[in-house]
Amino acid sequence: MIFDVAVLPFGDHRPRSLAGLPTHRPEDPAAIGPYRRLVVVGADADLAAVLTRLLRAERLDIEVAYVPRRRTAATRIYRLPAGRRAARRALRGSARRVPLIRDETGSVIVGQANWLPADAELLRGEAVVDDTVLFDGDVPGVQIEPTASQPGLRARVLGRRRWITGRAVQLGSTGVTVVRDGVPAARTAPRSTFYRNDEGWLMVR
Repeated sequence: MIFDVAVLPFGDHRPRSLAGLPTHRPEDPAAIGPYRRLVVVGADADLAAVLTRLLRAERLDIEVAYVPRRRTAATRIYRLPAGRRAARRALRGSARRVPLIRDETGSVIVGQANWLPADAELLRGEAVVDDTVLFDGDVPGVQIEPTASQPGLRARVLGRRRWITGRAVQLGSTGVTVVRDGVPAARTAPRSTFYRNDEGWLMVR
């Protein structure tokens, strides 16, 4: 039997309005098989993990609804509800394609990424957004966010107000810690890139 909607709960929380729907562990291979829509109940990092999996499986044709318990960076960016309203919208809302922001490892971000110093007080290097220099020298770090429409992302130096928008942001450095939706990468790196994927994701709202 093929169901239209399945729920992927991260943790124990599951809204009552989603009771009765098929439920899968987020890592279950069957979760991205027959469903038209997936409902992610969790935090920004959980939504990003599901979108990363869909991207790598080439299944960005699946609609994705997001049900966080409270407001997050992603709900602010995409103007999505949280809590009970989000659970109702997950079933009744319609999907539209929005930019999907990923990095060179194929990992997706939905709320915020950061480039932070690896082994020093300041991040040393150079970053550009498309053809515009974001910084060249030493800075406290960089904040990167998706945007709900083209060109796809924006970035700024931490502590500064000025955002630069573009399709891609690239960094070369003496060493950087990449943080994706609050989750630090296991290893530091000399380079990092975030960019808009050719195909966006189907966001339910």
